[in-house]
Amino acid sequence: MRARTGMIGMGLFLLAGCGSDAAAVPPPPAPPPVVTALPASVAGGACVLLDYAVIEETTGTRFTVAAAMEHQKTRTCVVQDEGASRPDLVLSLTATGADQGVFTSEMVPKGATTVKELGKGAYRSTTAPAGDDGAAAEVGWLTGEGRLVTLRYTFPVGPERSAADELAPKLVELARQVAPRVADFPK
Repeated sequence: MRARTGMIGMGLFLLAGCGSDAAAVPPPPAPPPVVTALPASVAGGACVLLDYAVIEETTGTRFTVAAAMEHQKTRTCVVQDEGASRPDLVLSLTATGADQGVFTSEMVPKGATTVKELGKGAYRSTTAPAGDDGAAAEVGWLTGEGRLVTLRYTFPVGPERSAADELAPKLVELARQVAPRVADFPK
């Protein structure tokens, strides 16, 4: 029995010694915090009309940051990916007294394609890269509430106009999803 007691005592002594050595080893680093992107609507203003998931599902581009601005009669929201200036998507809403005739003759860019079933009148257009700007696709429409609305997607430098031509129908689909929200957006 004495031998057993001595071995148990020796085992406890060794374990106690191990505990003091373990205290000298630093604990493993804590896992990094999980960061979740805030919704575009947090930026306020016209950004409340946009949703990152809907944009990604429709256009295939993931955006993570948004900024809103208001100047005179125009409210704007720009969405981008954090750390990159392009691509970007800009939503602008401007109060206007223009009717469908003025919209069609004065506000639709030359060479634009007419878009049906979007507002009182709508168009889509694309531009080739120029200078520091990449190719771009734009959808614009006149609402029944007296607003000119545009959605403009600008690529980084590199892709040709054909990329914007390919994106334009997707941008029209996004515009159709944004349009009902615009009707409820305060002037």
